[in-house]
Amino acid sequence: MASFNPTKIGNKLKRQQHQLKVKKQKENTKRDDRLRRRRTEDKNPALREERRAKNVPATIDSKRTWDEANGDEEAESRLGMSLDVLNPKRRKVEEETLDPAEVIPEEHLDDGEDVEQVIAPDTDAEADELDSMLGSESEDEDSAELDGKPQLPNRAPSEAPSAAPSAATAATDLNLTPEALMQRFPSLFNIPPDKDPKVLITTGINSTLHWEAQLLTSLFPNSRYIKRTAHYHSYKYSVREICKYAASRDFTHVAILSEEFKKPKNLDIVHLPDGPMFHFSISNWVEGAKIPGHGNPTNHYPELILNGFRTPLGLLTAHLFKSLLPPRPDLQGRQVVTLHNQRDYIFLRRHRYVFRDKRGTEKSIQGTDGKLMQGVEDIRAGLQELGPRFTLKLRRVDKGIQRMSGQEWEWKAGDEKVRTRFSL
Repeated sequence: MASFNPTKIGNKLKRQQHQLKVKKQKENTKRDDRLRRRRTEDKNPALREERRAKNVPATIDSKRTWDEANGDEEAESRLGMSLDVLNPKRRKVEEETLDPAEVIPEEHLDDGEDVEQVIAPDTDAEADELDSMLGSESEDEDSAELDGKPQLPNRAPSEAPSAAPSAATAATDLNLTPEALMQRFPSLFNIPPDKDPKVLITTGINSTLHWEAQLLTSLFPNSRYIKRTAHYHSYKYSVREICKYAASRDFTHVAILSEEFKKPKNLDIVHLPDGPMFHFSISNWVEGAKIPGHGNPTNHYPELILNGFRTPLGLLTAHLFKSLLPPRPDLQGRQVVTLHNQRDYIFLRRHRYVFRDKRGTEKSIQGTDGKLMQGVEDIRAGLQELGPRFTLKLRRVDKGIQRMSGQEWEWKAGDEKVRTRFSL
């Protein structure tokens, strides 16, 4: 008897009906197997845990490779090496190499498990004082700033300032930054806790990104946008002259937005007064007005979430973004700026959150282990994106201002030959 071949059915309608029948039969078989497996795992939960542990997908992030180093301070300060600074095993080895006079032998016997490090909250955050945020660009205000007169704040008053720092998440712990890295960049790490950042934002000469630069002023508090003149008879100020001007007027950072085909292409951030200077490339720029269901940002100080920065270069970049935002967020504003690093691409998002009751069609919150979190079964967090959203990629870290000052680190095309090795 000849075998039946469904592709040989001449009638198109009958061929479609046969394909739908086969598809429905496969779905019914998969559903029956899934329900049978669920009944079996309800009786024996160990089978469910075993299945979930076996079905973990293998991704490039899970296969990430690290450079081998002896753990000395000089190796941890090298920005070109991919060292897992936040690895608990590395921290355990460093804790075991303490001064013999300070170590109690009885407390270090049979120490086979990783010690969980508890980080104390930052107690340096005090009551927020009046901040000088220049909201107008009139000649009277410019002259008042040059004369050193205090300006009135142009943001909502902080009714309940947070005492917690807008620092890092569990994935990025800035308190574990190597001492050698802090000594190598003292200007970026030795910032007084009571000093709020003040950012001067500008563009390249003959730029058309005036509206995009204005959006950055809403992203970074205490920032001001100054146009670079393109007049034929005017003086074209260089980046070094702009940084010198900004440093003399108590600015802490200078951000330069460059364009290509009238779209944002590069973002240079200079830490005043003498650097370092970070050069990022920008892709996937979307302003908030073009995001479906977007919200309007307020002038509250946002919270900061840094995720995925694990190497010395990543921690240095994380400290740069931390220095761009005030360390005392206004929690009543419920605004969060998230910088998520994945495969050396930094995704920047800004949201407003709200806690609401769980709807009947929604699932409860689950932890990383797949189990329900206790105490929040009937609570869900709603998010509303404010924008702008864009993706950054670190290309170069200069020692001073601009390339001629020398490079601490520079991205090269050959660095991506090993697909499982990342710099941040």
